Amino acid sequence: MPLPSGMLSVRILPLIAALAIASHANAQETPSQRSEVTAAAQRLDAKITAWRRDFHAHPELSNREERTSAKVVEHLRALGLEPVTMARHGVVAIITGGKPGPKIALRADMDALPVTEQTGLPFASKATSTYRGENVGVMHACGHDAHTGILMGVAEALVAMKDELPGSVMLIFQPAEEGAPPPEEGGAALMLKEGLFKDFKPEAVFGLHVFSSVQAGQIAVRGGPLMAASDRFAIKVSGRQTHGSAPWNGIDPIVAAADLIGTAQTIVSRRTNIARLPAVVTFGAIKGGIRYNIIPDDVEMVGTIRTFDPAMRQQVFADLRNVAAHTAAAHGATAQTDIYENDGNPPTVNDPALTARMLPSLQAVVGKDNVYEPPLQMGSEDFSLYALEVPSLFFFVGSTGKGIDPATAPSNHSPKFLLDESSLDIGFRSLLQVTLDYLHGAAP
Repeated sequence: MPLPSGMLSVRILPLIAALAIASHANAQETPSQRSEVTAAAQRLDAKITAWRRDFHAHPELSNREERTSAKVVEHLRALGLEPVTMARHGVVAIITGGKPGPKIALRADMDALPVTEQTGLPFASKATSTYRGENVGVMHACGHDAHTGILMGVAEALVAMKDELPGSVMLIFQPAEEGAPPPEEGGAALMLKEGLFKDFKPEAVFGLHVFSSVQAGQIAVRGGPLMAASDRFAIKVSGRQTHGSAPWNGIDPIVAAADLIGTAQTIVSRRTNIARLPAVVTFGAIKGGIRYNIIPDDVEMVGTIRTFDPAMRQQVFADLRNVAAHTAAAHGATAQTDIYENDGNPPTVNDPALTARMLPSLQAVVGKDNVYEPPLQMGSEDFSLYALEVPSLFFFVGSTGKGIDPATAPSNHSPKFLLDESSLDIGFRSLLQVTLDYLHGAAP
């Protein structure tokens, strides 16, 4: 029986990518870092660090990036560019080189997370906001402040060499990568919906992410699937309110919800063939009741599903609905399960040929021994939506400092996520090197 196209690509792409990368790497010596990249890095390092620290001290939640967007617009206009805003606070500008050549796009995300910072940095965030009806701290716990500063630096470097630049570069400063608050739209999906690539269709899109599980000084990249698809779900368990001293007079949705959460763990451990590809079902929040001696009517839970394969994804959806309905029924309760398929991200899949072509560019920045292929990552990225439109390359820049084990370092999204600022320099140089090598026609 033929495999669905999605399954076929997920199974075959890593092999193709590995063969392509190996053959390409063996075919030529690793090139040196471009002299213009070295010069630009020395000239702009202090600026990029200052921008990043400013954004870190003033983080903004998804679809609320007003100050960040204004700072980006101000910088791009000072460079002589004509930025436009879209998707609420997204910023787009095009650098047109003085010579004919390819069209490419570079993307950085700008939003922060509802996390209260615990790093102790002198520029640590003190910002607060409202999220899901609650007052929360706000922190750049994922490193988007670094991404924004890096792309601002790349923009300045490219404008300085614009007359000799072959081709054109679209700069995409994207809001709401972490997900727009329901029911709002946002992120890459809204930028594409509003016509991001309508008048300027790049032939390649590049992006990076600082990553705590990679040591500072290293870059992790793989062709084919890199990051998982993500889907958000919500389950409402409904019982019947009663006094806590007489639970038999009602139907306890808290006990039913607890049983449901435990049983849902069997979806991955007993119902999904994770020997083929990994999958994850995670409950991220549960809310029910307000007083110690009152059993409430309802309990609400939210969570995320991560998969790589379309068929496995649909099976997990079906299993979760089945577990929720029947576990709740066993307690005399009911469960409503909503899976927001249209709001999720597909897997992030790097184009194998593009990955192989640009691998020497990354090696030129940090050396062959410091570029490696990571395992599949269960995190997700809405950069994946750009990859559905044009060939793309997304890579990880190490952000955990020397002497700290990346395996135990606070992860992205942690209140203690700590970026080693050497990653700003490597992120800048790698993105600029990739850009220039592609525009100047690095050999496929």
